[in-house]
Amino acid sequence: MTIQVGQDTARTRREIASGGKTLAYYSIPAAQEAGLGDFSRLPASLKVVLENMLRFEDGGRTVSVDDIKAFAEWATNGGRNPREIAYRPARVLMQDFTGVPAVVDLAAMRDGIVALGGDPKKINPLNPVDLVIDHSVMIDEFGNPRAFRVNVEREYERNIERYTFLKWGQKAFDNFRVVPPGTGICHQVNLEYLAQTVWTDTDQNGVEVAYPDTLVGTDSHTTMINGLAVLGWGVGGIEAEAAMLGQPISMLIPEVVGFELTGEMVEGATATDLVLKVVKMLRDKGVVGKFVEFFGEGLDRLPLADRATIANMAPEYGATCGFFPIDDETLRYLRVTGRSEERIALVEAYAKENGLWRGPDYRPVYTDTLHLDMSEIVPAISGPKRPQDYVPLDRAAEEFLQVVADYRGVDMSLPAKDMAAEGPAGGAPAVIDPRKSQPVKGQDYALRDGSIVIASITSCTNTSNPYVMIGAGLVARKARERGLTRKPWVKTSLAPGSQVVSEYLEAAGLQQDLDALGFNLVGYGCTTCIGNSGPIAPELSEAIAEGELMAVSVLSGNRNFEGRISPDVRANYLASPPLVVAYAIAGDMNVDLTRDPIGHDPEGKPVYLKDIWPSTQEIAELVEKTVTREAFQKKYADVFKGDEKWQSVQTTDSLTYDWPPESTYIRNPPYFQGMSPEPGVISDVEGARILAILGDMVTTDHISPAGSFKPDTPAGKYLLERGVQPRDFNSYGSRRGNHEVMMRGTFANIRIRNEMLTGVEGGFTKGPDGQVVPIFDAAMAWKERGVPLVVIAGEQYGAGSSRDWAAKGTALLGVKAVIAESFERIHRSNLVGMGVIPFEFMNGQNRKSLGLTGDETISIRGLAGDLRPQQTVKGVIGRPDGSTEEFDLRCRIDTEVEIDYVRNGGVLHYVLRGLARAS
Repeated sequence: MTIQVGQDTARTRREIASGGKTLAYYSIPAAQEAGLGDFSRLPASLKVVLENMLRFEDGGRTVSVDDIKAFAEWATNGGRNPREIAYRPARVLMQDFTGVPAVVDLAAMRDGIVALGGDPKKINPLNPVDLVIDHSVMIDEFGNPRAFRVNVEREYERNIERYTFLKWGQKAFDNFRVVPPGTGICHQVNLEYLAQTVWTDTDQNGVEVAYPDTLVGTDSHTTMINGLAVLGWGVGGIEAEAAMLGQPISMLIPEVVGFELTGEMVEGATATDLVLKVVKMLRDKGVVGKFVEFFGEGLDRLPLADRATIANMAPEYGATCGFFPIDDETLRYLRVTGRSEERIALVEAYAKENGLWRGPDYRPVYTDTLHLDMSEIVPAISGPKRPQDYVPLDRAAEEFLQVVADYRGVDMSLPAKDMAAEGPAGGAPAVIDPRKSQPVKGQDYALRDGSIVIASITSCTNTSNPYVMIGAGLVARKARERGLTRKPWVKTSLAPGSQVVSEYLEAAGLQQDLDALGFNLVGYGCTTCIGNSGPIAPELSEAIAEGELMAVSVLSGNRNFEGRISPDVRANYLASPPLVVAYAIAGDMNVDLTRDPIGHDPEGKPVYLKDIWPSTQEIAELVEKTVTREAFQKKYADVFKGDEKWQSVQTTDSLTYDWPPESTYIRNPPYFQGMSPEPGVISDVEGARILAILGDMVTTDHISPAGSFKPDTPAGKYLLERGVQPRDFNSYGSRRGNHEVMMRGTFANIRIRNEMLTGVEGGFTKGPDGQVVPIFDAAMAWKERGVPLVVIAGEQYGAGSSRDWAAKGTALLGVKAVIAESFERIHRSNLVGMGVIPFEFMNGQNRKSLGLTGDETISIRGLAGDLRPQQTVKGVIGRPDGSTEEFDLRCRIDTEVEIDYVRNGGVLHYVLRGLARAS
């Protein structure tokens, strides 16, 4: 497609010869020669952003020469110069949970622009958009050869309305491609096929231009592609839609933290163990809103698959990205995954010519640095509820016991003598054991605190990595040889991120070993990692509920937040695929895999983890033999074609969407209905009521869950009223095209805790009459009275997925402001994008120091008039006794353009009004 390049005031455009042809490019050395500053020691990740400024410099309308000079000042200032810039990614990546509502919004914008007298064809992606359908497959069937077929059939039954709509979008919108269901996970498809590292397109004059491949994605783990030296990160669907429609992303020149890797991982350690340690270190460091770039001699021995695993979890360590510069390993991976030799040659030539190549002397200026010797990495897991809860494997059982004790309210620090009354007779020391058990009806076993009921090899984080996948297969093979299998209460599943994984597992003969332990293929998609684990056996669910047990899941994913994986599971642990297999065999989190037998062979002899763990050499030899260029080329040859089911989906060719009135999946959202041609004004918030008071680390999963829901929830009642049976509820994530369901699901996570209520878990609050009601019902009651709402929260509010519905739902409930101690980057941006203003407490104050109970009114003054980015404003608490108290707030509208967004009611309103005026 055609890109509109800028005017290039400094004349930095040059030519590069590669693959028998000549291409134009924008030269960073040329900018330096033009006297714009010294850019030689910028990190490669920041040079990618700098090139973006050179290519789109337009005399200051959006990008000025001073913006370019600011990058040299960044290096001079020790890696700091927070100047606002306008950044334009080359393309947009979506998955279907976030992609469907984005296409719904585009369809609604077409209706909106028609209502404003404009041309619906103006609403079209101006940048390439790829949407990969990967979030909808659920694990209904598992542990048998028919699992994949049955789950695919159920996927189409549940989602045919959504898939019909997406197929309409593929026809209706330009520059919009859909990768059909059953292909893979968006980030793995991006890594293995879509990404090019260096992109090419023709400019408005017909000249082919080479430039760094960049993107934003509607999933926070878009950062996985940083492992291939492609700068990309997750944004909310709202921001992605604006980028699709040609709006630059407003951002500050980021700080860049350098993470030096040295040494080499020892026998028995995996890339998963490494990334969990990296997550822990960077979370402790504090890198929210910053770039992280990896460097050091250790990269010479780090395969690109391991780099992608580390880059994938940038959201978990809080960074905007986790970037690896281009080097020989980048070229090797491009070659093995089937990219053309011409593209590989261009990547090398461009990177070396434009200063993006990592050579032996690469050591740029960083804002700050960390160091990790990879020889110190040990096997580890993370849990029970946050990715940064790092636990070395040799302490996992011991620490889980403490987790149970905390859950049960048992003080494990008490001396045994103080518990003697509960101990055995005869003066023997009492054993404090907080764990409970519960018999399972119809079975000859019981479950207890720590029983592992889900063991899932899932998620692009690890299934993109052949080393850990081959490793899992070898653990299964060795276990099978010793006569071991999974415990009967463990729901096992294998959901690779691409069909290539199945290709090399079959070639290695390992799939049959995994099948023998119950790790049959269940689908190509995210499954357990995003809450699509499906139901466990009813008798297990009943035992867990009756015994109030702390059941466990172990998954090779990137997220383990409360309530995310399964409603039956309280403790979720992230682990490498080989460890997932091992824990399925052990069946219990209380088993110390480093010391206890993992099981017993048919002769009753103990088998230990070390007996079935493959060597690094065994794994490497199989990877070399089975992971081939031909496999990638074969599986991606018809990536957009889809199977017979996809090809049979029928749709129309209309420019605007004919919204089916009976649909419970796709509804025309209310955002643009009755919208005036001109923007409004930002006003003070007066007399708002508090909808919820939330604690620290409230994630977007808490705010807008993606998983299943029950008939007695507001969303369940809505669907029942429309004739949808519980079996067909599907999930919140699959119904994001219906604002009615999603409003009712906002703040509806079963594990969220509203501090306005005592002893109540789940999405409840006080209604206007003081009674405890679902948050949706209370919000609607306040809305009927014309009363605005606020949400109060602690630190890291909105951590987790780049979930636009966490902001959309908040806005539709009538929330005008969210006041927190701190925000995660994407959610803050999403709130602004929906016209909800984020504020931060100042001067060490918070909800506790101010004594907020939820019975107060909140006013926010100083917004009306000439509001500036990050301005300090006054909050006023009105207490039930009539007294008031003022406190300072920092308004987290961070840039001038964000002020325009809020004034318009949101970024999409801003874009729509602009396009309507232009047409």
